[in-house]
Amino acid sequence: MTPVVPRRLPLSLRRGGVPWDRQRPTWREARPALIAAALKRAQDRPSGNWYVLGASAAVTPGRPFGRTIAGSEVVAWRDATGRLAAGPGACPHLGAPLKDAAVSRGALVCHWHGLALPGDATAGWSPLPAHDDGVLAWVRLDAAGGEEPLERPVQPPRPAAGATVAAVHDVTGTCEPADVIANRLDPWHGAWLHPYSFVDLTVEEPDGEDALAVRVSFKVAGRVVVPVRAVFSAPGPRTVVMRVTEGEGRGSVVETHATPLASDHRGRPRTAVIEAVLATSDRPGFAVARAAAPLLRPLMRAAAARLWRDDLAYAERRWALREAGRFPG
Repeated sequence: MTPVVPRRLPLSLRRGGVPWDRQRPTWREARPALIAAALKRAQDRPSGNWYVLGASAAVTPGRPFGRTIAGSEVVAWRDATGRLAAGPGACPHLGAPLKDAAVSRGALVCHWHGLALPGDATAGWSPLPAHDDGVLAWVRLDAAGGEEPLERPVQPPRPAAGATVAAVHDVTGTCEPADVIANRLDPWHGAWLHPYSFVDLTVEEPDGEDALAVRVSFKVAGRVVVPVRAVFSAPGPRTVVMRVTEGEGRGSVVETHATPLASDHRGRPRTAVIEAVLATSDRPGFAVARAAAPLLRPLMRAAAARLWRDDLAYAERRWALREAGRFPG
């Protein structure tokens, strides 16, 4: 009988590592014109007027979920069958905020005067197209997007739902979606801005115009790292996708979506960064991880939150410089 040989662990012991300030500078490769061109190509791609509203799990049965997207109040809820429904966030009677409504038998019931909105056209109020992909909730706003509408959002391929652990992080910053997308299209900053997570980062020469491949090691503890290769692409104007193509977690995907909100009280733009991490692995032990998903999701969100503290500062700084006419890119 042939003995079963355990698969090699994905961990590596980093040798010859250099201190943060002695690593190879990447500013020459991170050419402003290169990032700007990638951003322009992303912005020129169609979105079909679809915007990410939030995590699917944020729209829970029996309670409405409200958000202002591109200056328009939107309310979403689950109808009697559990299907995602959405519509304008102001009651057509006297303008009450429907995010504070009740959900009864699948209908929104305004808490001011009891007007019930079952999810079809009623009293001058019409629903909005909505889509639930199992991880994210989407809404279509044709007036805001101004594009040719599409029946469904433009979405990149994902690993099979039954083979993933998914978590969504949602954070808001003072910037525009373009600033968030520009951050994601600059992978050269990884080991400089996030030394607690990434080391030994190199960006391969672009293979065509639409993908940037990165080789990087994720820090585990001390000199123990997990090396991977990942590819960044932008399928739409407000989305960047990172896909692991080699190494541990091959096939895993990180989708970063930038959703414009309402301006703040000073007239500054606000953007929600809604990032979905879909982790997968072909290792037999990953079934245990899927079973422990409720415990893993908070850890995944915490890791994303730490990275976005830095990345949102990058995006906000970029917007502030652009607004002042001082952005060097």
